[in-house]
Amino acid sequence: MVIKFTKWAKSLLQGGMEPKKIAFCIALGTALGIFPVLGASSLLCMLAAFALRLNLPAIQAVNYLVYPLQIILLAPFYGFGGWLFGQQSRLSGGEGLIYRLQNDFWKSMADFWDLTLYAVFTWLIISPFLVLLLYNISKPLIGSFAGSLQRRRSSRN
Repeated sequence: MVIKFTKWAKSLLQGGMEPKKIAFCIALGTALGIFPVLGASSLLCMLAAFALRLNLPAIQAVNYLVYPLQIILLAPFYGFGGWLFGQQSRLSGGEGLIYRLQNDFWKSMADFWDLTLYAVFTWLIISPFLVLLLYNISKPLIGSFAGSLQRRRSSRN
């Protein structure tokens, strides 16, 4: 995994991408990649790449890399969002959920929509801090990697 990341970062750096842009793609791609609505993260990454003039393949690669994390974090986002808004018992899992869907499908869908909005609100609270944290961690790492690549190039000449 580390070797693949190193090759990926090296190819981006050799393509002329600045280390801070790579770090921003990592940070933003991760934050957008864990957006608690399945299927929306790719569109969000595409919009962010165009709006912020980022490398679209780079941010999408990070988005796809964190997809398992998105699945894992769905329950915590929905749970915390429900707790935050006092609605944690609206769609309790298992047999209760099946019973509600069978007996009042539209009410269950409305409740699920509300819980999704609560999860998105929770993500909105967390994601700016996540972007800052990941950017501040990855920027020096990518910068030192870029420096070592530059030193190797200059030593060859």
